[in-house]
Amino acid sequence: MANPLIRKIYLYLFALIGLFMITIGSARLVNLALKVYVFQEADRYYEYPVPRLVDEKAGETQQPDPKELEEYNKRQTRAQRQRELSESLAWIIVGMPLWLYHWSVIKREKE
Repeated sequence: MANPLIRKIYLYLFALIGLFMITIGSARLVNLALKVYVFQEADRYYEYPVPRLVDEKAGETQQPDPKELEEYNKRQTRAQRQRELSESLAWIIVGMPLWLYHWSVIKREKE
């Protein structure tokens, strides 16, 4: 059997890592909820409208359609929120079993 001190350090270290992962994921979810419901401008990205080249020889350009820009910004915001949500859930999904397993072993060994 391994050294009991090393085993105890291992168990507490991985329980702590799991708890950190749960905390980070939860904080990211709260951050996302605040952006969606309270600070709605926080994740808006305004882009300078880039004119399109219509006639290369004459150098004529056409400004982008405002509806097209608005739709682009909506899609970009929705995609960013989904990325944040998936990353947060990944932190929690990985951290929860890591913490639960190691913490249950610690509790079992104390009894």
